[in-house]
Amino acid sequence: MKTKISFILPLFALWMCACTNDDDQVTTPEPDETPTNIELVPLDLSSIDNGSRVMMQAFYWDVEPRGEWWNILSEKVDDWSASGINRLWLPVATKGQSGGYSMGYDPSDYFDFGEFEQHGTVKTRFGSREELENLITKAHNNDLEVIADIVINHNSGGGEEYNPYRDKNTFTLFDETHGNASGMFNRNYENFYPNSTSNYDDGSLFYPEQNLDHHQEYVQNWLWKNDNSVAKYYKNVMGFDGWRFDYVLGYEPWVVKMWLDEVGGFSVSELWDGNPEVLANYINETDSGVFDFSTFYKLDEALDRYNDLTYLEKEMLWQTHPDKAVTFTANHDTEKDTNEDNNISPENKLKAYAYILTHPGYPTIFYTDYENEDFKEQLKQLIKIHNSLASGETEILYVDNDEYIMKRKGNAENPGLILYINTSENIKKRLIKTNWNNSYLMDYSLNSMATPLSDTNGEAYIEVPANSYTIWSVTPTK
Repeated sequence: MKTKISFILPLFALWMCACTNDDDQVTTPEPDETPTNIELVPLDLSSIDNGSRVMMQAFYWDVEPRGEWWNILSEKVDDWSASGINRLWLPVATKGQSGGYSMGYDPSDYFDFGEFEQHGTVKTRFGSREELENLITKAHNNDLEVIADIVINHNSGGGEEYNPYRDKNTFTLFDETHGNASGMFNRNYENFYPNSTSNYDDGSLFYPEQNLDHHQEYVQNWLWKNDNSVAKYYKNVMGFDGWRFDYVLGYEPWVVKMWLDEVGGFSVSELWDGNPEVLANYINETDSGVFDFSTFYKLDEALDRYNDLTYLEKEMLWQTHPDKAVTFTANHDTEKDTNEDNNISPENKLKAYAYILTHPGYPTIFYTDYENEDFKEQLKQLIKIHNSLASGETEILYVDNDEYIMKRKGNAENPGLILYINTSENIKKRLIKTNWNNSYLMDYSLNSMATPLSDTNGEAYIEVPANSYTIWSVTPTK
C-alpha cells in the first residue's frame, strides 16, 4: 500500500544553528522549540511501500550446532519476513566430502540433501532433507524466496582411479559407492579437465584435478538441461527459487547464461572483483546479478582503510546497474578474512549498512550482524527505511573526508530521504537543500532527536552525532 503525503506545511519558526567550520569547530546554539500548538507525527513507514526489499545471508562459516541449522533458521523466518526481508540465501545444501563438518563448498553428491549415509554421516552439517524441506515450505508461506548456493566448478570426495590424461591416479570416480550415493550425476575422469573434450582449464583455483568440464554435453545435461538435472531438481522438486553462483571466476560466463536461460529464477554471482566495469561486463554477458564488490571496497576505503568519505564519490556498480547490483557489507568469506582490507570493522558496520540501505541496489544483510544484539534494532529500522523512503534519484549534496550527505529525491507518492554520515569525533551540522519546503523534518534512524524546519526554499540545517549517521525525511503536523 502506498500513502500520498503532503509535503507543504505551514512555516512557523526557523530552527537556526551554525554549520561545521572547516577546522571542525562546531557551535551548537539551542534550536527554537517547536510551537506548543504543533504536534509532529512521524510517518508510518509501514504504510509506505516502495517495492524494494532485502536479502538475508542465512549462514556464516562453521555454523553451530552441527546438524540443527535448518531448524534454527525455521525459527527465525517469521521475524525476518516481518522485518522486510524477501529472500534467504542458504548455504550449500548438499553433501560435501567433509560430511557433517562440511559447509558444502567441497561438493560430492549434488542430490544428497541429508538422506544418504556417506562421508560419515546422513545429515549434512545443516540437517536432514526433511528439515530443509520444512524450512523451504515455511519460508514460502512467509512470502520469502529461497536461494540455493551453487558450486559447479570443483568437486571433492570421489574415489581413486587411474587417470590416463594425467598418467596417475586421481580422485575423480563419483558413483554409488564413491561419494555419490544418490546415483545421480555419476562422474569419472572423463568429466574433469583434462579429457578427450578439453585439454585444460586455466580458471581453476580449487581442486584442479576435479574441475568439471562444462563443455561436455553430459555435464551440461546433468547440471541444467535434463528434467532431473541439478538446476531443475533444485527448482521443481526441492523448491528453490534462485541461485547464488559460487566462484564464477572458475568457469566461463556462458555457463551461467545457459543455466538461467534454461531454468530462470533470481541469480547473483560471486565475481570477486572491485572494478565496476568488470562487474558490469559480467552482467551484460550473463544477465545475472552480481555481488557489488566495487561498493564493498569503496565502503572499506572510505570508512576503514583511508578514513576518507570522498571515496564514496567514486565509481560503483549500483550507479549503472542498480537492478543487478547486490550490495553487502559482510559475508562468510570477508568476516573470516585475516586481511583487514577485505572486511569492514565492527565500529563502522552500521554506517556501511546505512549507506547500502539508502542507496540503489539490492542489499544483503549478514546473519551474524542481524543477530548481533548491538546491531539488530538499528538494522531493523534501516530495513524499514529502505523498504519505504529509499526511493527516487540519488544526489550527493556534500562530501569531504569525514562528512557525506546524500539525497534520494522520492516521487509524488514518496518523500524520499537524506542520509548524513559522520566519521569525526564531533557533532556535525550543515545547511542543505532538501526536497521539502516549509516542512518539519525528523531523523528516522532515531540517532538524533532534532526537528529542524525547512524554509520556503527547502533549505534546512540537519545534524548528525559524532561517528554516526542520520536519515532525514518529513514529519507531518497536526
